[in-house]
Amino acid sequence: MNELSLMSAMRLRQGYGDGTIDPVEATRAALDTITALDDQVNAFVCTDPDSALEAAAASRDRWRAGQALGPADGIPTSIKDILLTRDRPTLRGSTLVDAAGPWAEDAPAVARLRESGAVFIGKNTLPEFAWKGVTDSARHGVTGNPWGAHLTSGGSSGGAATAVGLGMGAWSVGTDGGGSVRIPAAFTGTVALKPTYGRIPIYPPSAYGTLSHAGPMTRTVGDAALLMDVLTRFDARDWSAMPTPASHLTGLGDGVAGLRIAYSPTLGYGTNDPQVQGALDNAAAVFERLGAHVEQVDPGFADPVDAFHILWFASAGIVVNGYGPGALDEVDPMLAREVRRYAHTGAADYLDATAVRMAMGSVMGVFHQTYDLLLTPTMPIPAFPAGQDAPDGWHSDLWTSWTPYTYPFNMTQQPALSLPCGFTDDERPIGLQVVGARHADPLVLRAGQAYESATAWHTRVPTLLR
Repeated sequence: MNELSLMSAMRLRQGYGDGTIDPVEATRAALDTITALDDQVNAFVCTDPDSALEAAAASRDRWRAGQALGPADGIPTSIKDILLTRDRPTLRGSTLVDAAGPWAEDAPAVARLRESGAVFIGKNTLPEFAWKGVTDSARHGVTGNPWGAHLTSGGSSGGAATAVGLGMGAWSVGTDGGGSVRIPAAFTGTVALKPTYGRIPIYPPSAYGTLSHAGPMTRTVGDAALLMDVLTRFDARDWSAMPTPASHLTGLGDGVAGLRIAYSPTLGYGTNDPQVQGALDNAAAVFERLGAHVEQVDPGFADPVDAFHILWFASAGIVVNGYGPGALDEVDPMLAREVRRYAHTGAADYLDATAVRMAMGSVMGVFHQTYDLLLTPTMPIPAFPAGQDAPDGWHSDLWTSWTPYTYPFNMTQQPALSLPCGFTDDERPIGLQVVGARHADPLVLRAGQAYESATAWHTRVPTLLR
């Protein structure tokens, strides 16, 4: 293991600035890790070492001249293969997509990184059309976990999480329509933020509509805040994009003393693995020791999974059927099954599901008048074997059956951060979810930073790197 490959983006930037670290060497360390381990974990759809090293050399020259382009200059970066990248295919994990393109445009997140001098390492694996919470596809195969190649990485941003966790680049950008950056962050012991909807511009518009968010995937909370400063710059192509906010680094170290924090282990309807439950109880106690006022209380909504399914699979049907007659016969069989199940969803059904969202949003809006933040598990279970859609013996094979704490906050559009808070006895990571009111992204990051600074879970080295 090259220590440069696990160095934070913040530390790399410091080293670039004072001349003690060379962007070329940092990029080479990431590429060497990919060469050594990607055959085991399958985190990348493609890499381009020559162009990455060329970009790193250009970054080195800028740093030496005192002309760095921005916060990402020289940082080895990967991108989930659902975000458009100029001159590179975006295959979306599907055999239906023609790699020939044309590929003439960057998605907003990619454009902002390019403008900031990021070194693009490659593009990360995902399940077909990012439809589920594990990462496998007929086009690219199964993605494993830094804590055991036999374990699932989660999904749908599983390739990005595994790449970041193993040091195949300092950070990545994923998307999250029902938990897709937070699920793999929990399973891989990394950090991911699903921001308030509209804070990171998205283009082209997602077929999953206002459920879908882009988000940073990193190894530390500080890096997530730094990457947010890049990704949240305004882009006029997204009609719902917010104005560029103030820096997410401002106040990051202010701590949680005096904050009113709700702790809901199950949201009132879930069930947790005992080791997950124990880790979350301990995490809540850490916040108390840091001076927050922590109260165990549920937010007060029922499991919205039925409404979520209507919104999710009606949208998935639009994606698949857009490839023409017969497309359903060519995709992931379970995706095809669910699209057919929801094929007769009508406008009234969709509006009823939207009404559930609106009611949940009202409940959470009132809830945050009393509580600044909400703590939950990110996942009720640790990672299970790779190549499966659900744990052994689980009551359902559908991904939403084992992700009860993530999709509700896509429906309410609130910021939700996942960060490591422990490990099972057999070294599978456990994730803590910190949820804030809409637009309270800096507060969520601040709380995550306080917890991370008081613990050492994020410093553990994955088993595949030992």
